[in-house]
Amino acid sequence: MFEGGFLFDTSAILYTNLLYIFLMLIPLHYKENVIYQKITKGIFVTTNLIVIIMNLMDTVYFQYTHRRTTASVFSEFKNEGNLGGIIGTELLNHWYLTLFAIAFGYALFKLYRKPKPVKVERMPVYYTVHLLTLGLGVYLCIGGMRGGFTGMVRPITISNANKYVDRPMETGIVLNTPFSIFRTFGKTSFAIPQYFDKEKMEALYTPVHMPADSVQFRPLNVVVFILESFSKESSGFLNEELDNGTYKGYMPFLDSLMAEGLTFKYSFSNGMKSIDGMPSVLSGIPMFIEPFFLTPSSLNTVSSIGGELGKKGYYTAFFHGADNGSMGFEAFARTAGYTNYFGRTEYNEANPGNKDFDGHWGIWDEKFFQFFGNTLSGFQQPFAAALFSLSSHHPFAVPAEYEGVFPKGNKAIRQCIGYTDHALKLFFEKVSKEPWYKNTLFVFTADHTNSPERPEYETESGLFSVPVVFYQPGSNLKGFRKDVIAQQIDIMPTVLGYLGYDKPFVSFGCDLLNTPAEDTYAVNYINGIYQFFKGDYLLQFDGRNAVAMYAFKTDKLLEHNLLGQIDVQQSMEDELKAIIQQYMIRMNNDELVVK
Repeated sequence: MFEGGFLFDTSAILYTNLLYIFLMLIPLHYKENVIYQKITKGIFVTTNLIVIIMNLMDTVYFQYTHRRTTASVFSEFKNEGNLGGIIGTELLNHWYLTLFAIAFGYALFKLYRKPKPVKVERMPVYYTVHLLTLGLGVYLCIGGMRGGFTGMVRPITISNANKYVDRPMETGIVLNTPFSIFRTFGKTSFAIPQYFDKEKMEALYTPVHMPADSVQFRPLNVVVFILESFSKESSGFLNEELDNGTYKGYMPFLDSLMAEGLTFKYSFSNGMKSIDGMPSVLSGIPMFIEPFFLTPSSLNTVSSIGGELGKKGYYTAFFHGADNGSMGFEAFARTAGYTNYFGRTEYNEANPGNKDFDGHWGIWDEKFFQFFGNTLSGFQQPFAAALFSLSSHHPFAVPAEYEGVFPKGNKAIRQCIGYTDHALKLFFEKVSKEPWYKNTLFVFTADHTNSPERPEYETESGLFSVPVVFYQPGSNLKGFRKDVIAQQIDIMPTVLGYLGYDKPFVSFGCDLLNTPAEDTYAVNYINGIYQFFKGDYLLQFDGRNAVAMYAFKTDKLLEHNLLGQIDVQQSMEDELKAIIQQYMIRMNNDELVVK
């Protein structure tokens, strides 16, 4: 790790100081004066303080993303209307980091030693020496930034960090934030690999779902809940073995729905950020390399549960209690076929006074869920609606009247999970009396995990473990499946399959109701590594080679690498390669819908 850390730190230092180095080495005798030296000192102090602040900020952000921040962060938060307030809150919460930044800035300024101006008497000697010094400096800088001096060395990028670690989770140790940002500016996210020819690729995997000939469409309403940070770890139902069977979790109402609906023991998210969740859950698009929202492919034609059901005459709507435009949710919802959007603007129109704003992100979940229920009851049936909650988001606050009501456990987020779970209970108490209730399929999942506490949930498997639940009141859609692997991108094909949808569509997931258990799988991506869960195993693949294989169901801490020891390794690797190749082709060629 030390070698890798030294390599990436050297590159980052040189990228940061490239302008300063050039200005100091340029062979011009005019720079030998006090004013020039003051300017270069200002450049040195300013640029280095900026990258120090980048690293300090990532000490906070890393715990939520589990990777070093890249250039995509500038697009991720560009639509946040309350970003200044959020940053202000974080500065207060992490005041010690603010003091560190001030101290580093002061140290850079005071400890900087300006070279003494040189009186140039012999111009030929001066320029000869400085030209040679500049040439040597350019050579050393290029080698340092590239990560090596030979022609065989390609410029290092963030994916090279996996060479110096044993686990993808450890890449954050050898990388640094400035390097990760510098090396991802302006990069194309989706390069098409050439693993197979088209015929072989299609034989191994296709994301095109074709309806059965005898399918009969049922126009049920569909309501999808994407619950902020509702990790599997917070569920008592999904952790029946914890604490000798006494673990209760923090979401008792959702647990009760799991017991009444169709739930899966092994279920995963396809990303680690909120902006990953929406394309995965609603459109069957996993997060590979960078969030879909933040890539040029976000301009592609995409569909969704709402988009496909809109073709059947459904009224479609998306709900999120933050400022309209936040996180790019509104734009994606409309692109994907949810023709109506209800955000903080629409809530405030129905509830004037802004009294239900949480002071950070948007409307408290309890209030917004009630608004959601009231609004659904005014829709013409059939309808397809989705809601993305927000109260269980950092800074993990609850309304004053609920302070101390819900168990806090050892993590601040736990009481927020309890609060949103309570809001969900009140929502169901309300809508269960509505005439449309029993004619509705409800789906529940999380956008991603958050704040893991137990070791098994801090692994590359646990960090993606979220509930996936289907519930239709009074139906036979029940069971606790332990033989199936479920994921967010399975939700779209499963919903459409359950309704008997009779048109072809694109989704990278499976119909969990009509796919044999042994053929179900989950995919995700973490720190340059693709992960593929199938059967009893987790395969990790770096884009070229398999790097690890774990029996994840029994080896919960992923301590025993079985690479090269399992018969199904090659077939799993081939299937994963076909998925990746299909994904990259379709992203680049705008083939995310059936045309």
